Amino acid sequence: MINVLIVDDDPMVAELNKRYVESIANFKVVAVVYNGEDALKILKSKKIELLILDIYMPKLDGISLLEEMRKNFLKTDVILVTAATEVNEIDKALKLGAVDYLIKPFDGDRIRKSLSNYFKRYNLIHGKETFKQEDIDRITNIAKSIGEQEVEKGLHKDTLRRIRDFMAKNHDLFLTSEEVSERMGLSKVTVRRYLEFLAANEEIITEIEYGSIGRPCHLYKSIKR
Repeated sequence: MINVLIVDDDPMVAELNKRYVESIANFKVVAVVYNGEDALKILKSKKIELLILDIYMPKLDGISLLEEMRKNFLKTDVILVTAATEVNEIDKALKLGAVDYLIKPFDGDRIRKSLSNYFKRYNLIHGKETFKQEDIDRITNIAKSIGEQEVEKGLHKDTLRRIRDFMAKNHDLFLTSEEVSERMGLSKVTVRRYLEFLAANEEIITEIEYGSIGRPCHLYKSIKR
């Protein structure tokens, strides 16, 4: 479970960000605070893996908080979620180690993608003792950016294309693998494997819906390009 601290001086935005984070499996919001000073106190006293941080705040702004974190050797990862669009502010944040930068207003898909990317990065870094070049490329997205996506062994390109096209046409819907299976006339096992492949390659996002009875349900939705 990845412990998250949300820092934003606007309570409504902070609550919205909390909902986004808690809609994704494997993330837990430990606290929500409204200024950098309170955030720094929590970071020094609790184990926080990820900080969702605004820049414009009273007492201690986001950039100053990042600087204090690095002075105190706090290794918490940071995703900036802010209205700040100035090049200097963005440059400072990235140089201080922000792993992503979201400019307000943003849609839910964008922050979900950011969290999904972070989870893959976190698992990769914490699941290995040594890295190969392909591991580094996965973290930096180099392989994807130069078109090196490969189809896993056992997956067929035509079926992958059909499912990819189906999800893209229904990009406004969250669908279960059972719903995709029924609409496409494919087996549930087959569909789920292809959906998981697309999710791993960041073409679709996944969410878990917890019902009152039975197992949690996995939902899939295409990322609108």
